[in-house]
Amino acid sequence: LHMGKTMKEDLTVVAKYINKLYPPEFNVFSIYAELYHNYFASQAKKNAESHLEDKDIYLLLSWVHNFYPKDMRKDHALAMELDKVKLGSLLPSSLSKELENKYLDSEEVTVKNSLSRCLDKEIQRWKEDKEPEKLNGHFQSELLGIFVIQSIYSSRKRAEDISKAVGEELSRRLLKELPAFLRSYRDAFEDFKEKSKKHTYYKPILIANINNCWNFR
Repeated sequence: LHMGKTMKEDLTVVAKYINKLYPPEFNVFSIYAELYHNYFASQAKKNAESHLEDKDIYLLLSWVHNFYPKDMRKDHALAMELDKVKLGSLLPSSLSKELENKYLDSEEVTVKNSLSRCLDKEIQRWKEDKEPEKLNGHFQSELLGIFVIQSIYSSRKRAEDISKAVGEELSRRLLKELPAFLRSYRDAFEDFKEKSKKHTYYKPILIANINNCWNFR
C-alpha cells in the first residue's frame, strides 16, 4: 500500500509539473514510471517467492490483477501518460499462475471443509429435541440452505474480484463440490428418515429439509 501510494503520488507530480520542464525527447515520465514499476515488480516478485499465508496470496493477486492495473494505472491524472509506457504486469505470468493455483486449491479446500462442518451441525440439530426454525412461516434450515449457498456465492465473488478468469475457474471447481455435498446431505437425510421415525419433531424436520430443496435448485 505504501509503495503503491508513493508511486501514484510521485508520478502525478512528474506528470503535472516535472515532465514539462524537460524536452519531449528526454521521456522523463517514462523513465520515472519504468524505475518505479521495476522496483515495485521486484518487491512483488520477492514476496511471491516467499512463504505466503492464504490471505497474503489473495492480496498480492489483487494487486497484480486489480489495484495496480486498474486503480493506479487508470487514474485520470496518469492514464494518458502511462498508456504511452509499456510497463507490463507486476509479476511474470508463470509466477502469477502459480499463485492463482495455490489460491484456488486453498479456497476449494476451505469451502469443502466449511460445507462439511455445516452438514455435521445440521445432522446434530436433527438429533436435538427441538422444532426446526421457521422462515416466512415455513419450516426451513437457515443454517443449511442459506449458509451453503452464501459460502459458495461469496467464495466465487471474492475470486471474481481478483479476475474474471480466476472466478470462472473457482466456479468450475465448486460446481464439482456442490453435487458431492448434496449427495452427502441426501444420504444423511435418508438415514434420519429411516432411523428417527419416533423423533418428537420428525415431521417438521422432514418438511424443513424438503423446503431446502427449492433453495438448492
